[in-house]
Amino acid sequence: MFGAIARKLFGSSNDRYLKTLQPIVKKINALEPEFERLNAGELLGKTAEFKQRLADGATLDDLLPEAFAAVREASKRTTGMRHFDVQLVGGMVLHQGKIAEMKTGEGKTLVATLPLYLNALTGLGAHLVTVNDYLAQRDAAWMGQIYTALGMRTGVIIHGLDDQQRREAYQADITYGTNNEFGFDFLRDNMKFALDDMCQRPLNFAIVDEVDSILIDEARTPLIISGPTDDNTDKYYKVDRIIPLLTRDTHYTLDEKARTVIFTEEGTEQVENLLKERGIIRDGGLYDVHNVEIVHHVNQALRAHAMFEKDRDYIIKDGEVVIIDEFTGRMMPGRRYSDGLHQALEAKEGVVIQNESQTLASITFQNLFRMYVKLAGMTGTADTEASEFQSIYNLQVVVIPTNRDMIRNDADDVVFRTQTEKINAIIEEIQECRQREQPVLVGTISIEKSEELSKRLKQLKVPHNVLNAKHHEREAQIVAQAGRKGAITIATNMAGRGTDIQLGGNPGMRIQSEIPTSATPEEREQWIAKIRTECAEEKKEVIAAGGLHILGTERHEARRIDNQLRGRSGRQGDPGSSRFYLSLQDDLMRIFGSERMDGMLQKLGLQEGEAIVHPWINKAIESAQKKVEGRNFDIRKNLLKFDDVMNEQRKVIYDQRRELMESDEIVEFTQEMREDLLDLLLEESIPEDAYPENWKAKEFADALLRQFGVTVPITEWQAESGVTPAVVRERTWERICAYNQTREEQMGAPLMRYLEKAILLQVLDTLWKEHLLNMDHLKEGIHLRGYAQKDPLNEYKREAFNLFDTLLTRIKSEAIEVLCRVEVRQTSEVERMEAERAAARDRQLSMNHPSIGGWNGEEGEESHDAHTPFRREGDKIGRNTPCPCGSQKKYKYCCGKLN
Repeated sequence: MFGAIARKLFGSSNDRYLKTLQPIVKKINALEPEFERLNAGELLGKTAEFKQRLADGATLDDLLPEAFAAVREASKRTTGMRHFDVQLVGGMVLHQGKIAEMKTGEGKTLVATLPLYLNALTGLGAHLVTVNDYLAQRDAAWMGQIYTALGMRTGVIIHGLDDQQRREAYQADITYGTNNEFGFDFLRDNMKFALDDMCQRPLNFAIVDEVDSILIDEARTPLIISGPTDDNTDKYYKVDRIIPLLTRDTHYTLDEKARTVIFTEEGTEQVENLLKERGIIRDGGLYDVHNVEIVHHVNQALRAHAMFEKDRDYIIKDGEVVIIDEFTGRMMPGRRYSDGLHQALEAKEGVVIQNESQTLASITFQNLFRMYVKLAGMTGTADTEASEFQSIYNLQVVVIPTNRDMIRNDADDVVFRTQTEKINAIIEEIQECRQREQPVLVGTISIEKSEELSKRLKQLKVPHNVLNAKHHEREAQIVAQAGRKGAITIATNMAGRGTDIQLGGNPGMRIQSEIPTSATPEEREQWIAKIRTECAEEKKEVIAAGGLHILGTERHEARRIDNQLRGRSGRQGDPGSSRFYLSLQDDLMRIFGSERMDGMLQKLGLQEGEAIVHPWINKAIESAQKKVEGRNFDIRKNLLKFDDVMNEQRKVIYDQRRELMESDEIVEFTQEMREDLLDLLLEESIPEDAYPENWKAKEFADALLRQFGVTVPITEWQAESGVTPAVVRERTWERICAYNQTREEQMGAPLMRYLEKAILLQVLDTLWKEHLLNMDHLKEGIHLRGYAQKDPLNEYKREAFNLFDTLLTRIKSEAIEVLCRVEVRQTSEVERMEAERAAARDRQLSMNHPSIGGWNGEEGEESHDAHTPFRREGDKIGRNTPCPCGSQKKYKYCCGKLN
């Protein structure tokens, strides 16, 4: 209560912060007449002037008023749009590295141009991160006019570009692209063998559009570049056939709240018998060690059948299982569930099963975007997740006021007992809106629900449009017409983001689609005038009918998603209304609501077709949503703690790779590695405090020959009086140095320097790939330590440190071992081989097609396919098999010469 009184008296912290920005807004407005008098050349020259002032010691904050005034003037001249004062405030919030919450229709796309231009003046690059290729291309072309008028280049990163095109886009002053493309380019760059092949510059400044979608909804989904593994798809088909023979509650239990499914004792016994009948397991029980792989297949098949539904979680398109994003309702081609779950779904649906994959490189969006020097974000719904943004990303959320007051009427929720009663009431309200010619947008949570509702409307012969992942090609046209008089649009969450529904229809879209290409300039002008007039007249009629009406058919777990749907209505001060229809059979109410509510309502005499409408119901539902959001936040926070361990190791390895590539010579580095290895061998075989008779002389000699290729008369030294471990070290080091000097004289210093760098990078990449697999295995089972009253996180950190320490030692050991044995027949032959390998690397590393990866609800993975660019696997590779470097030659004629 006291907090509410204080806010009324002094304003909220958000209001107080916004007041501090008003003097700068006044400065920018005062500069407007001055910039209006500049000609095109003078306006363009302002960029060079600003850059010079930066070089002379000015800060970006010093330049902000003039830079923003320049962008506003360029926008007026190129796009015809002038930044409102609230948009200037939004630009300042983004420049300060905060999240700007701006309602739908407030012009976030235009707001971003202000801080992007200002921060691009440093010459270090500025990125605008969007959720899909369409928005990236649209915004880059649309806003690119402003940057061009100011003398800056704009690049766009979309799917399908080659490395050269990507390099050019990243070298531009301002780069637009999707979160996936920025992430995969980062990973691919850290798999390359030369700095010149890398595409990205160091990550400087980024604005993340729809920041809550990318940094919260996508936070649990790591990006993964993976390579193929052996074919074992047949087992998925065999195991899949037994799952339909099981029954829920008898053979397995499903916990929808925790999103888990487990076998009962009876179910385990039944599965074991079915597997034996079909010859899938022959010896022992299901949980014997040699059947552990079958257990994994059975568990994933059960999850595929019990927890995942077609047309809700995925669809079948062109013979493939395509995941549907839970939050956006969009298809996610190229993304695959991990740990064999996607293969289990493919077996369930009877489509071709793709091979499992092995991780080559991975990173989460959380850790990717925290690498930027300065990060900002914008969205229509961030305030409900402000604490998460602050604690994980150190990003403060600032709510930007609307340019015009919001007058949308958000009615209380209507709650029915059953799904059927709810659907009937929704149909009735749709028909009422149709009678008064008020456009209505009906929001559903799945493709299945949208098509069920569409079927009912078709039976009643009510014209309508359906927008879901199956009809995504018509998205732009459907959204453009959703605000027209009497329009009825049924949509999944696709309609919740990146869409702007204009009352009376979108004149720009109509101009694009309705004017014939054969029209003369005069006819085109007439068409444009006619369409604009029609849209303006129709807008008045729609406003008179009450504006766009939002009809939600179900509440989502996150309040943000509901707010996104509501936000389609009431843009720029337009009238509008919204109402959610719920039933006790809805997922949110059923899983997280009270089980006694239905019985209580029946006792109170609630009749069929009657509904409850009361503000208390809204508060109760919001309370349930808050609990779910808190639970999901805890899951994400816990996963981040585990991923931070991996992230620190990734930083070390990637920094080491870059340092190797930046160095012209790594002689000192290889010498240090040799010394470290020698000290390790001495510590194991000839400790400082050991007497000569206790030395493990033979073990030391064998290890020295294997590791360094040198022999030492250790038994003679052992017999000498006064020879200490320090003397042994000194004499051994002299022999190692002499051996390496001889090899360098034989091969030539330039070739030796090349081999040192190439072999070290190859060994590092091969062992890092193995380390990622080991870390995945560690993560899978570490939670079992909790049964021993141990903290799984601390145990994970300890085990991960040991694995990483072993990795670093193996990198040194294997690299030095290869270096001491590498042989070169002819210099010209090596040069030719190196050129062929470089070409092969270029071919493989430029592959950008989506293929293999995954996502699994709480701990998912997304991946694009990539083969190991160049790896050494020693004796595992047959001499006559194709070389793994991709040169199309036999191993013995290619990399086999180096091993």
